[in-house]
Amino acid sequence: MTQIILAAQAAQGGGSMTSFLIMMVAIFAIMYFFMIRPQQKRQKEIQSFQNNLSEGTAVVTGGGIYGTVKKIDLATGIIDVKIADGVVIKVDKGYVYKDTASTPMQK
Repeated sequence: MTQIILAAQAAQGGGSMTSFLIMMVAIFAIMYFFMIRPQQKRQKEIQSFQNNLSEGTAVVTGGGIYGTVKKIDLATGIIDVKIADGVVIKVDKGYVYKDTASTPMQK
């Protein structure tokens, strides 16, 4: 009789482990689809924007400075950004982002 009870308890413990693994896989899947995947998508969009920059594009720097691209040096990855009349700053290409304030909002 005690052997049957021990066998039943062992079977219940195995089921508990299986449900734990299923729960962990579900949590990882939720984290992937709600956190990791959207972040990777945003990163690809930023990289694409930075690679397709052209003169006259409205940008915002990593420091929050708004301006337009004046000149691009592909060899060094440095971009000249005009922030005011007669004021041009040099910014690394990796710190230039799309200026969403000057683009029309989507409905």
